[in-house]
Amino acid sequence: MTNEEQRTGVFIAQYLKDAIQTRKAKVCVIGIGYVGLPLAVEKAKVGFKVLGIDQNISRVSMLNLGQNYIQDVQDEELCSLVKGGELTATKDFSGLPEQDIIIICVPTPLNAHREPDISYVDNVTKEISKRLRTGQMIILESTTYPGTTQEIMLPLLESSGLKVGVDFFLAYSPERVDPGNKRYTTKNTTKVVGGVTQLCLEVAQCFYAQTITNVVSVSSPAVAEMTKVFENTYRAVNIALVNELMMLCHKMNISVWEVVDAAATKPFGMQTFYPGPGVGGHCIPIDPFYLSWKARQFDYSSRFIELAGEVNIQVNYYVVNKVVKALNMTGKLVKGSRVFLLGVAYKKDINDYRESPALKIIKLLKAEGAELVFFDPYIKSMQDWDGSKIEADWVELSEEELTKSDCVLIITDHSNIDYEKMVDQASIIVDTRNATKNVKSGRSKIILI
Repeated sequence: MTNEEQRTGVFIAQYLKDAIQTRKAKVCVIGIGYVGLPLAVEKAKVGFKVLGIDQNISRVSMLNLGQNYIQDVQDEELCSLVKGGELTATKDFSGLPEQDIIIICVPTPLNAHREPDISYVDNVTKEISKRLRTGQMIILESTTYPGTTQEIMLPLLESSGLKVGVDFFLAYSPERVDPGNKRYTTKNTTKVVGGVTQLCLEVAQCFYAQTITNVVSVSSPAVAEMTKVFENTYRAVNIALVNELMMLCHKMNISVWEVVDAAATKPFGMQTFYPGPGVGGHCIPIDPFYLSWKARQFDYSSRFIELAGEVNIQVNYYVVNKVVKALNMTGKLVKGSRVFLLGVAYKKDINDYRESPALKIIKLLKAEGAELVFFDPYIKSMQDWDGSKIEADWVELSEEELTKSDCVLIITDHSNIDYEKMVDQASIIVDTRNATKNVKSGRSKIILI
């Protein structure tokens, strides 16, 4: 970089930081789902004019009507921001040149071969590149493998003829959204940021500091990208460990729940993870495979990560086997039996079923010939990743539905369920979450995984 380019970059960066600090900078969030909408709301609340872009026309229409569709966003706040003109949405990219800060929050799923699918990031970056102008800041928040920002996005953006750190700025800052978490929100969850250049980092830090209490800088986007996949791989590996312990404890006739609770009393060197029917959500079942895929490019086998994935998939089959054995205890075959699934969200007290273990368990039970119904207070219908309807009908959590079911399978331990009453009315229960731990009567009907 020449001295002239450096001076130009410093001047443009300072101009953009001034616009950020005075709230004159216009903000665009591409992808207004579970990550993007809470972020857009936080920015609009402090005075930024925010434009949301999404190809889901239903989301766009609802947002423009002030109708909320994300559980972690307050209805009143969203409605007020829309009415005041601080927050609008569109599916059109034509307004990008008017934006100063562009944040990408699009999906990064796995393909059928468990390889990263960054087509959404790629396509959005191409749309930005067509309209990129001097003085803009581009930030990727979507979870991805280390190298995406600099190896995929940067060349596409510089194909516009503009230069990073001089004409425009580029950074990666991983989302840290935990749906349903009332304690840690977008505002008080520490933000990690890595910029392609020092000026890129400074602008990104300045932007996030307007709404987030603590912003931590790292030396590069790749470090920030690795930080995100490490965080979720850590959880996946520890969940796999306790799930494997659960299956061993079953063979040894030991209560894994008692073991985990006892181990949790140690005040140092121990973080508690509980077993369950598998892993779900938009991060933990997916992100570790980004890392193992990237490792193969360096002729390195990440066996620990792959093994954790295998264990967390195996536990789905373990749960189905528990249902089969529970039905056998009552003299019934799984084929033709009515199995009542209680809770299908990937964790309690939320309406999100992305990658929920319930989806795999439903398919496995259907393959065994079971008739399935489900109740979830937050979810009344489900679709698979390809848009097809999940083969289980929503029913009321009623005495009639419970008594005519041959087995109740608790997949998600929602807090607003009367488990005492449910146990009383059901014939046999397979509990994958220890949701019935405080139930005193009818314990002989409860089978814990």
